[in-house]
Amino acid sequence: MFSYRHGFHAGNHADVLKHLCLIATVRYLMRKNAPLLMVDTHAGAGVYRLDGDYAQTSGEADAGVQRLAQAFSQAFDPAAQAAPAPAAIKDIAVGLRDYLALVASFNPRLPWRTYPGSPFVLQHLMDEPARAAVHDRLKLFELHPSDAQALVGNIEQLGAGRRVAVAPEDGFAGLRALLPPPPAPGGSRRALVLIDPSYEIKTDYGKVVAAIQDALKRFPTGVYLVWYPIIARPEAHDLPRRLRTLAQQAGRSWLNATLHVGAAADESGGLTASGMFIVNPPHTLKATLDEALPQALDALGEGRGRGAAWSVDAGAA
Repeated sequence: MFSYRHGFHAGNHADVLKHLCLIATVRYLMRKNAPLLMVDTHAGAGVYRLDGDYAQTSGEADAGVQRLAQAFSQAFDPAAQAAPAPAAIKDIAVGLRDYLALVASFNPRLPWRTYPGSPFVLQHLMDEPARAAVHDRLKLFELHPSDAQALVGNIEQLGAGRRVAVAPEDGFAGLRALLPPPPAPGGSRRALVLIDPSYEIKTDYGKVVAAIQDALKRFPTGVYLVWYPIIARPEAHDLPRRLRTLAQQAGRSWLNATLHVGAAADESGGLTASGMFIVNPPHTLKATLDEALPQALDALGEGRGRGAAWSVDAGAA
C-alpha cells in the first residue's frame, strides 16, 4: 500500500503539466483580495532533491524540468554572467515563464537541485509579499508514513505557522470535513483543491470520482484540480469522461489538458502522458495553456519517438 514515493518522479513531465495548471489557476484566484483555502489531498514530502538518490535513480527530472531549464537557460539561470536579453524572456509563454521562475527561485544556479512539490508551490504563492497580508490557508494531507514525516519537517522549516497545517491522514476522507470552507471576514468562501493520488491502487480512480461528486455537492463553487495518468487501463481512460459528466450535471465549467511527450527513444517504458482535469477553471486558463504547452512540448519531446502531442478542451457552465 505504501510503495509509491513521489521523490522518484519529482520534476518529470507530469509535474510540469500539473504545476503549470496549478500556478496559473492560483495566480488568477489570488487576483481577488479575499482569503483562499487551499487543500492538497496527496501532498508527498513537499519538496525534493533533484540530485538525490531517488531522482537520480529514475532520471525523470532530467527528461522533465531539467530539460526545460536548459532550453530556457538564458532567461532562468540566476548565475548567468550577463542579464538575459529581453527577447529571451518575452518570447516565453506567460504560464511557462511563471512556472520556471518559481522553480528557479528555489535554486541558485543550473542545473537545478531542488524541486518544489505542490505544497511548496502553494506556500510560495501565498507567502509572496503582495499576497501575505491576505492570510490564505493551506491544508496538506499525506498518508505515507515516511513522506508524512518528511512533510512535517519540511513545512516546519518554512516558519509558516498556523496558516499551513499538515495531517498524516487519508486526504480523500479529510477533504470532506473542510468543505464548505468557513467564511472569511466579509463572508466570502473560497477554496481550491488539488487531488493527485498515485493511482497505484485501482480504487483510487473511483475515490477521485466520489471525492469530486461529494465536493460539488458540499461546495459547488470551489475550484477542483485532478491530475491523472494516461495509461492503458480502462479506469484511467474513463476518469476524465466521468469527471466531465459530474461537472456538466452540476452545471459547472470544466477544462481538460493533456500532455504526451512521446515514446522514449530507448523504449524503456514508463509514463509518457498525463492529464489535468479542472472543475470551475479560470476563464483565462485555456488561453494560457494553449500558449504554454506547445513550447513545453518542444523541449520535453525533443529526441523522443512517436506520440508527442498536447490538447486543451473546455466546456462552459
